Amino acid sequence: AVGLRYDLTVPLSRVVAMHQNDLVLPFKRYQIAPVWRAEKPQRGRFREFWQCDADIVGSPSMAADAEGVAVILEALAEVGLHDLTVRVNHRQLLVALARVAGVDQDRAGGVFRAIDKLDKIGREGVHAELTRGGISADAATRVLDLATRSGRPADVLGGLRHDLTAVPEVEGALADLDALFGYLAGFGIDDDRYVLDLALARGLDYYTGPVFEVVAERPAVGSVAGCGRYDGLIGSFLGRDVPATGVSLGLERIIEVVQEHRLLDVPETVAEVFVVAFPGATAAAARLATELRQSGLRTDLSLLAGRSIGDQFRYADRRGIPVAVIAGPDELEAGKVAIKHLGSGDQETFALADMTREVRRALSQEERPAGLAVPVAT
Repeated sequence: AVGLRYDLTVPLSRVVAMHQNDLVLPFKRYQIAPVWRAEKPQRGRFREFWQCDADIVGSPSMAADAEGVAVILEALAEVGLHDLTVRVNHRQLLVALARVAGVDQDRAGGVFRAIDKLDKIGREGVHAELTRGGISADAATRVLDLATRSGRPADVLGGLRHDLTAVPEVEGALADLDALFGYLAGFGIDDDRYVLDLALARGLDYYTGPVFEVVAERPAVGSVAGCGRYDGLIGSFLGRDVPATGVSLGLERIIEVVQEHRLLDVPETVAEVFVVAFPGATAAAARLATELRQSGLRTDLSLLAGRSIGDQFRYADRRGIPVAVIAGPDELEAGKVAIKHLGSGDQETFALADMTREVRRALSQEERPAGLAVPVAT
């Protein structure tokens, strides 16, 4: 049998448990790595995909959760996703909903999993699933009446305090949410960017506190990221609870959205400069390319010394490289170098000693796409 990594959170918890004496808490970390799921492959869902996580271990403060939300919103904004709504809930509120509806504690997990399917199978489907799980029809109706509340936090929280006041778990959960929403404002997240949605469950059982889902409204592609607090998971390896919270997004899912909706102007290459190679002068071209690279310029050295200069220009232009450096035997003997704008065809000659400075100036005159090169999922 082969065990494939399901997510990055459980491995992080093991690392923290193994290195508890070496880590300074709170410990902040990000990781990008492949994970595997027993999915039926379809649009936006893969059996293997790259997951991007950011976690904070060792802080019970809701400021850590708010910072995670801020990180995910900033990351998505960088790839052109700005019109986002953050759905927020608290797992202890779900516990309270189940208890108020008269659901036994040992059946609460089934309630969470059923509620998490509301968007997929609707209210009637969830009601049927709850009753199949042994919950009475009246209790299932009561759970759904409570769980389908959603809206501005101030509006929803007031009703919850009234309806769930007898449940011990509620006060702590409401205090967490009050603190969380205050911190979100401190991170510059406007209150119209998030809603309190009691139907949000996040299917994993290790969540213990606030849970989040980030939904793209325009383009309307649904959920693009999720996160939550898991204060008990590290304790399953360590023997004592350690507070932790984290955020996660699937890279291929984001790439699909960016490509389909053309959210970024993506350059064909990260190279900025193309160094032309002349027959018998490839070593000299390599020296120029090395100088440019050492100065921090992303440089592509031509490997087409046997082809005409025009062919090399066309090759670089097709790859989207904006500037070419030309230093043939005559230019090198004279201590000169030519710099060509491949888009416009404009070309100027400068002293070889000024090459790096003049290449930078030429690049500053180019209008290149601002996005990062995005790999294509296969």
